[in-house]
Amino acid sequence: MTASCDLVAAAVGTWLKGAPRPLVLGICGAQGSGKSTLAQGLEARLAAQGLKVASLSLDDLYLGKTARAELAAELHPLFATRGVPGTHDVVRGLSVIDAVRSGQAVALPRFDKASDEPVARKDWPVAPAGLDVLIFEGWCVGARPQDAAVLADPVNPLERDEDAEGRWRRAVNDCLSQAYQQLFDRIDRLVLLAAPGFDVVHGWRLQQERGLREQLRSQGRDPALAMSDDEIARFISHYERITRHILSTMPDYADLTLRLGHGREILEIEERAGLSSS
Repeated sequence: MTASCDLVAAAVGTWLKGAPRPLVLGICGAQGSGKSTLAQGLEARLAAQGLKVASLSLDDLYLGKTARAELAAELHPLFATRGVPGTHDVVRGLSVIDAVRSGQAVALPRFDKASDEPVARKDWPVAPAGLDVLIFEGWCVGARPQDAAVLADPVNPLERDEDAEGRWRRAVNDCLSQAYQQLFDRIDRLVLLAAPGFDVVHGWRLQQERGLREQLRSQGRDPALAMSDDEIARFISHYERITRHILSTMPDYADLTLRLGHGREILEIEERAGLSSS
């Protein structure tokens, strides 16, 4: 991720010139694409330059299991699984970004994927007042809704067998077109880590979950809290529709697109104002 960090840090330096602070930088990328690693490296790099920087992940806005179970009972059973628009606390995200924009110090929510629950508020880190940059990363950060007609045909067996009438995908799209657009409108600049296709996501996500198992072991926690390889295949099916949509549409409006190869190497760099090859 060093090359990606170099490129995005240079872009941020350009974007900050003459711009009001803080800059809210959106980073979008499919599961396992390296967006969290990029955000961490970028935060360290910018802080070393004397900037006040903090990071917020869309994943840290996930609703807990009880809240999602209520959504599942009210709207559709597939909402029990975290991930898609509708399973985040968007109001909290808006309040955090708006507080940062107003120059306040603010506690940044965190979510524990092993327990599938939000971290206790007392354990949230605090972003200092007067931030220069807030990095806001997530798998669908900056995504736009699909046309209603596109929702009719299922993209995978999960949609075909468990959402035959399309209620879940219509509800997800409605959420994306409403509250989530308010959240994403807070973004000043958007960076896309573009996977070569959805077909690589399964392998990338397997690597990510295996890393989580090792982390749990090192913490003395049960590695079985991480998902199994079979569970991962079903899990990513919830993300497939929007991920494919992002890959086909977001390069047209992202400020910076880094097209990745199967090994996450940068193959091409696209800027909104032009195109250059790496």
